[in-house]
Amino acid sequence: MIGPVEEMVAKVVKAEGAAHLTLIDPDSSSPADAGLMAKAAAEAGTDAIMVGGSVGAAGRALEDTVFAIKERSGLPVILFPSGVSGLCSNADAVFFMSLLNSRSASYLIENQALGAPLVYKYHLEPIPMAYVVVEPGGTVGWVGDAKLIPRNKPELAAAYALAGTYFGMRFVYLEAGSGAEEPVPKEMVAATKRAIGKAHLIVGGGIRSGEAARRLVSAGADIIVTGTGVEMSEDVAAFVREIRSAIKRR
Repeated sequence: MIGPVEEMVAKVVKAEGAAHLTLIDPDSSSPADAGLMAKAAAEAGTDAIMVGGSVGAAGRALEDTVFAIKERSGLPVILFPSGVSGLCSNADAVFFMSLLNSRSASYLIENQALGAPLVYKYHLEPIPMAYVVVEPGGTVGWVGDAKLIPRNKPELAAAYALAGTYFGMRFVYLEAGSGAEEPVPKEMVAATKRAIGKAHLIVGGGIRSGEAARRLVSAGADIIVTGTGVEMSEDVAAFVREIRSAIKRR
């Protein structure tokens, strides 16, 4: 069953051509700073806030971060957990994902099995997602023990993504890694979108300008995620506004 957060994102994609999600890592920002970033991003037009990271905070620190983000932004919070410790009770939804090109069962199914009862207990909206990490991969590639998709092999990314949709996953995330020098190649984005059809394609990592985001959306991305770009920006609202304006259907 599709929940309200997923439905909201789908409506934005349909109406505006693409959605934008701001990713905040609770291990890199205090709850107060996270709240301020979320507020600025919301005012600039981001559609929801993702909370998580390759390592990330857990427990009270995570709950406090989510509370501050919701209080200051008024936007839905989607958890983006690296493992079961990345779940908390006061978020709205969770990307319930499997890192499909991981060599570790922990990131394919074990964390998911341990986390599923908590998702149920916390009444989090699970959004099924196939997660695929592309070169260079960054920290998530190392932590997740990923067999990285070569940047010149778009057909491999498309094959993993298609497999994910056959498993019933309605979202596919192509990730170049936090702080990557370049985003996922547009040829890979195009090949993946052709393969997955109506499933929503998320692209993140290495997106530092509106023009880069525009090229990815033109290639087939439905949702753009920016994290490091937001954290490093001296003017969060201006950065998010640039991305949001670039990807909006004209």
